[in-house]
Amino acid sequence: MLLPIPEVLTSEQVSEARQILDAAEWVDGRVTAGHQSAQTKDNMQLPENHPAARQLGETILTALGQNPLFVSAALPARVFPPLFNRYQGGQSFGTHVDNAIRQVPATGHRIRTDLSATLFFSRPDEYEGGELIVEDTYGLHHVKLPAGHMILYPSTSLHHVTPVTRGSRLSSFFWIQSMVRDDGQRTLLFDLDTARRQLFAREGKSAELDLVSKSFANLMRMWVED
Repeated sequence: MLLPIPEVLTSEQVSEARQILDAAEWVDGRVTAGHQSAQTKDNMQLPENHPAARQLGETILTALGQNPLFVSAALPARVFPPLFNRYQGGQSFGTHVDNAIRQVPATGHRIRTDLSATLFFSRPDEYEGGELIVEDTYGLHHVKLPAGHMILYPSTSLHHVTPVTRGSRLSSFFWIQSMVRDDGQRTLLFDLDTARRQLFAREGKSAELDLVSKSFANLMRMWVED
């Protein structure tokens, strides 16, 4: 499932983040790339332990925890601390797949990357190129969202970022380990959860709502991992 999550951050939060990111010192983005990805990655990145990265990461994680659409779609168990990158001057990231396991810096914890996320800080009219292209069985999906919006997609997908030929593309990227690792099962649960919310909003509590809620809860019991 490839899903846009609108307005994860407010315009005020985006503006504040832009000021912090513009004042930060950036390093070569290949520092967090795997061996194969490093061959195709050309961008700049905030160091993982940079105070700005930690501050903005906390803002993002707090916003995600309060976002019902994200919680319903991702069913998050763990979220990797958000990272931040910048593309400009023709920089790009060639086709790759994200590492299956990520080590959380300065901890002994690892997460399985079930879902990948990109949160945009630059407006689409501020740069040319820089589209995130996600590949799946239905073809190529071109993603370039408004500032403050986020795209969520399976980490199993091949994807790339096209060259930024004008302006600068600022974004945050990170990974989620879901309570339900299978994308098909997560999609089914998301559809059921969406249906029960809409039923309740339209009709209130009903026998049909109870059946949908029962199916949702019992499938969660079957598929959720500790």
